[in-house]
Amino acid sequence: MRRLRIFAYDPSLQTDPLMFGVNEATVAVPWEVDLAPGPVGEYLEVVDVDPASRRCYPPVDLDHPHILTEDGLAPSAANPQFHQQMVYAVAMRTIARFERALGRKALWAARPVRDDGGNVVKGADAYVQRLRIYPHALREENAYYSSDKMALLFGYFRARGEDTAQTLPGSQVFCALSNDIIAHETTHALLDGLHPRFQEETNPDVLAFHEAFADIVALFQHFTIPEAVLHQIRHTRGDLEQENLLGQLAVQFGFASGMHGALRSAIGATDPNTGQWSKAKPTREDYTASDEPHARGAVLVSAVFAAFVTIYRARSADLIRLATNGTGVLPAGEISHDLAGRLAGEAAKVADQVLNMCIRALDYCPPVDVTFGDYLRAIITADRDLVPLDDRGYRVAFISAFRDRGIFPTNVAHLAEDSLVWETPPLSSDHQKALSQAVEILNLQWSLNSDRRAAYSSSRANARIVRDWLIQPAQQTLLRDMGFEPESKNPKPLAGMSGEMQPIEVHSVRPSRRTAPDGNSSAMLVVEITQTFRADPDHARYRGGCTVLVDLNTNEARYIIRKWLRGVVGANTQKEARLVAAVRAAERGMRYAAPGDRAREPFALLHRGAPRS
Repeated sequence: MRRLRIFAYDPSLQTDPLMFGVNEATVAVPWEVDLAPGPVGEYLEVVDVDPASRRCYPPVDLDHPHILTEDGLAPSAANPQFHQQMVYAVAMRTIARFERALGRKALWAARPVRDDGGNVVKGADAYVQRLRIYPHALREENAYYSSDKMALLFGYFRARGEDTAQTLPGSQVFCALSNDIIAHETTHALLDGLHPRFQEETNPDVLAFHEAFADIVALFQHFTIPEAVLHQIRHTRGDLEQENLLGQLAVQFGFASGMHGALRSAIGATDPNTGQWSKAKPTREDYTASDEPHARGAVLVSAVFAAFVTIYRARSADLIRLATNGTGVLPAGEISHDLAGRLAGEAAKVADQVLNMCIRALDYCPPVDVTFGDYLRAIITADRDLVPLDDRGYRVAFISAFRDRGIFPTNVAHLAEDSLVWETPPLSSDHQKALSQAVEILNLQWSLNSDRRAAYSSSRANARIVRDWLIQPAQQTLLRDMGFEPESKNPKPLAGMSGEMQPIEVHSVRPSRRTAPDGNSSAMLVVEITQTFRADPDHARYRGGCTVLVDLNTNEARYIIRKWLRGVVGANTQKEARLVAAVRAAERGMRYAAPGDRAREPFALLHRGAPRS
């Protein structure tokens, strides 16, 4: 591992006497042997060009003896080379978290190949080895992941004169120095590598999920810095539902942009009129209160953080009883050093487990049109597969937190755990046998020790094998059971709807290897399949798909997580068909905009329009 110094939160806390000695942290990131100045490694390439000032800053060499022996450069808002070190360190830590939870090397989304006219060449994608990071790309209050450039672009701006907390009014605020913002944007890129269709806004939850999940990763990475956790446990006397930095995101950015508080918070908010902080109280109307991605995503973040707090309280209850002679009521004043240390250890452990649950669930999501309810089912199913006995109530805590905020999955009879688990696929023994034979011919050598380019090539080759197998005449019944229309030379429209059914796409075949707390390991094959229907005459598009999870111990399909395309529309006339299509698309979230109908940089616009409260 390589040890590097970073800001635990951001530079604004450097001048807070209460945070003295806590905001600077030394973290360990995976060691890269061939790390060039930049830094430029296997996963990342930091390019420090500032277009606004027409400057190019010298790249930092983290292998220089003077830097290497001092655990990197000292944290500094004034040193561009430290900015380079900061974005590299936090991004690499985020990548490592994903790889550990999923049991395989992380890959970025493939870059579409374009012709001389700038048009995307269908079926031609290029491997992307490195994600580029530009620490000083924008002179504005923004930072975003560009799927078009395959890069993270961080902005900087001048702090506003009012309510800037510890930041000097008019001073430069760098997004590249916020631990939370770096982790958030890196998560966008990692999520896009897993689920590229999650950029399609087929329902209000899709972009909100992207934002919420990035916030969840950033929040729980706070708990990987022991000094920061211990400090906040002492500050809150162990009650993480009080105002604290562990449950807030981008404090400096929020104050410097005139928000009177952190950019976002999972536990409460400050009233801009009174300056008083109050704890958020969940209601069943939270989920449907807003369609704006950040506001809706905040509900999911709040639910996950509430589940974490419930689990943490249950695990630390015995410590509180021991410290209070069984009363459970702590005496006034600061808690003891020993108790604070034990509570901090429990908080860090639970945060690690909850974040692993959230990341592992990504392999159990449908490939298109994800909803918060789908994500709850994915969390429950993925965790139950790994830990069958929930003796500490982790899954109950998640179900309760989602229910309290009005997040309910569709097509389930109850909110009980066994009802939320994805259903076993209704495949015949012949189909299971055929599927098992198809899996046996795949190359599944993709793990934490794999070469990333070889893993990408293997995944693409496996996708072609699976697709060629699926379109064979013998698999047509299986294809229909998955919710697809079999391919033909003359694709037929859906019932009552003029248009054309496109060929099926197998765009991801990846293994998932995990180890349970008891030491048992499990391995799944994750296959994502989609199909598109192009309707005439308005050229509306309807995307359906399914995620097939195959148990690699038995080579049998465990789950087929479907978003039905077949039967989404049906009527007697084209006019009626379009009406039915619009209604059902709104109900099921199957419709999405054509590429020319929306900006090619959805996250740039999304973050620029972030709510300021």
